[in-house]
Amino acid sequence: MATPRDVLTPDSFALVQAVVAQGSFAGAARELGLVPSAVTYRIRQLEDALDVLLFDRSSRQARLTPAGNELLCAGQQLLQDIDAMAHRVKRVATGWEAEFTVAVDTALSPSTVMELAESFYALQPTTRLRLRDESLAGTLEALTTGRADLALGVVVEPGTTAGVQSHDLGDLHFIYAVAPHHPLASAAEPVPDEVLMKHRAVAVSDSTQQRGTALTMGLLPGQDVLTVSSMRAKLDAQARGLGGGFLPEPLARPYLEAGRLVARDIQRHPRRVLRLSYAWRTSGNLAAGRALQWWLEQLDSATTRSALLGRHRPG
Repeated sequence: MATPRDVLTPDSFALVQAVVAQGSFAGAARELGLVPSAVTYRIRQLEDALDVLLFDRSSRQARLTPAGNELLCAGQQLLQDIDAMAHRVKRVATGWEAEFTVAVDTALSPSTVMELAESFYALQPTTRLRLRDESLAGTLEALTTGRADLALGVVVEPGTTAGVQSHDLGDLHFIYAVAPHHPLASAAEPVPDEVLMKHRAVAVSDSTQQRGTALTMGLLPGQDVLTVSSMRAKLDAQARGLGGGFLPEPLARPYLEAGRLVARDIQRHPRRVLRLSYAWRTSGNLAAGRALQWWLEQLDSATTRSALLGRHRPG
């Protein structure tokens, strides 16, 4: 008789996932290119080896039992651990991470990030690079939850989070701006809250996935809000007159110079400055991989940090 070690394989976990996704053994067989009897036999082997029932067969749809659900959850974690182990082995052998993910707040200069990516690829690394758009608390969360290895534009203090180090990126200045045809463009300055309340605000949604931790900035209680997914979308919405709000000054500058936006002084926040940082994950006693080392070397440059904040391009 097969033992749990004989049957608990990546292929077995994939089979269970397929049955759950398709809702039946027959559907999983079609998905995997197997005959239904082969799927039934392999599931039965799993159940016999573990001495549990993984699926409730009392209805037409295959439903996981509590034991089956536990196996599926544990299997997903095990597959992630296998991938992580493979990455660590490759990193030890070559010095390059198998994959390196950078979470970038959408308030930063996207062209500078792409220039950095271009320079990184010029090294011909064996690392697969991933860039993630994030906003507000979601930028740090991507790092602390393991979805990113480096976070650029962190707006919340990482504090003493285990395995995370950080450094100042710099100050980003924001201005309140509206389209020239927006009613606030002709309002008397400084614009008080009671006037702002009559008009829609445009806000970037926090990309955090944890309930209760999302940040909101510059909004008044009860104010109508148009929520968008990125700072670029916010800029576009405000230039179209869909609302007002704070924008990074370097991002808004070309629109101000072209007359597509008008800067306004508001009573509540005459000036807004956000102190941003960058943060990265460490791996205990294991030396930093070559990809992380390279990105941190670039961030050591004041020119690069300024370029990310939109002040000027890196030299």
